[in-house]
Amino acid sequence: MELSSIAKPYAQAIFEVAEQSNSVSSWSSFLSAASAVMSDESTKAFIASPGKSKTQKYDLIAALIAKASSKEVSKQESALIGLILKNDRSAAIESIAGAFEMAVSNANKSKNFKVISAFELSESETKAIIDDLTSKHKTTVSVETEVDEALKGGIIIKEGDKVIDTSIKAKVDALSVSLSVN
Repeated sequence: MELSSIAKPYAQAIFEVAEQSNSVSSWSSFLSAASAVMSDESTKAFIASPGKSKTQKYDLIAALIAKASSKEVSKQESALIGLILKNDRSAAIESIAGAFEMAVSNANKSKNFKVISAFELSESETKAIIDDLTSKHKTTVSVETEVDEALKGGIIIKEGDKVIDTSIKAKVDALSVSLSVN
């Protein structure tokens, strides 16, 4: 099962709890810290270790998240850590965090995009992309940029599970596929 499919129900439940308790920003920072902690290779190895009990895994994860977020883990956050470990969903925490942020954006009537380019975008290029996306979607837009030199040129724009790929790499790959099929 794809991680985004696993993540959406968790993220939606967290979002509902966060809205009810008026703690969206707190949950956002918690999920960011949890994502950073659980994506660490040594943490993944510890979680996968059959010699460690669920309690040992929970204690370590909770302590690392508390240290990363510089605050104590709440009862609800603690329950989420336990649920994720119990259901072996630690690999999905980054997707859960992303889906949560998307739910927050949807509630705020704004959209978050990730723009991946072959080179660092200038401020004017970033502004042009934001302006284009704002006019297309008729809402507030925020953009996170990333560089991937493997693209060679062009950009990839992602919003959740939607992708617009105008990179040279994608065009070369498509040409390669069409030549190999014929």
